[in-house]
Amino acid sequence: MNPDPQRIIDEAMQLDPSTRAFIAEVLLETLDFEEDFPVSSVWLEEIHQRCAAIDNGTARLVDHESALQQLRGKYA
Repeated sequence: MNPDPQRIIDEAMQLDPSTRAFIAEVLLETLDFEEDFPVSSVWLEEIHQRCAAIDNGTARLVDHESALQQLRGKYA
């Protein structure tokens, strides 16, 4: 089987954004050949919890401009 990359991309672009993000995440993870730095099991659990909260919609996300504004207000 010799898949056509453009056909795959075209079909993927028809999917809803969350499905495309999931596919992109899975594909990107396959490119990680080694850890950039060691991560403790405690931090891995935290990362998994935060990702799950984002995926299931319970996380309160803030756009970068709002985050920068909050930081400037806090540390100015």
